[in-house]
Amino acid sequence: MFLSPPDRETLAVLRERVHLIDAPTALNWYRAGQALMIDVREPFEYGQAHIPEAKLVPLSSFEPDHIPTPPEAGRLVLHCAVGVRCGYAAMALVRVGHPGPLYRVEGGFKAWQAHGGPVERGSWC
Repeated sequence: MFLSPPDRETLAVLRERVHLIDAPTALNWYRAGQALMIDVREPFEYGQAHIPEAKLVPLSSFEPDHIPTPPEAGRLVLHCAVGVRCGYAAMALVRVGHPGPLYRVEGGFKAWQAHGGPVERGSWC
C-alpha cells in the first residue's frame, strides 16, 4: 500500500483526529474493555505474537472499510511493531472520511510488551 504525502488539509485533519498514546494508556483502555485493537502488521508477525483479540488488518492490504466499529464508548486503537505503519493506516482512514478519533500506540507492539501487556504467542515462534 502506497500513500502519497498528505496535503495541508489532510495534515490538519490528522492533527485533529489522530492521537498518539503511550502503551500504558492503551493497556488501561484494553483492560477496561474500552479499546478495539487493530493490528496493522503482516500476518507472519501476528502469527508470531499478538495482543489477544486484536483484529488483524495488514497495512500491505489495508482496506479502511474493513475496520470494525469499536464498542460503544470504545476507542479505535491502531498499532504495528514500533509505531510507524499505524500512522499510514490512520492517514488512510482519515482520507476516506473516518470521523475519528483514532489512537496510535507510540512504540507499537514492542512498547506494549515492554509494559507488560498480554500477548498470545503463535505457532510461528
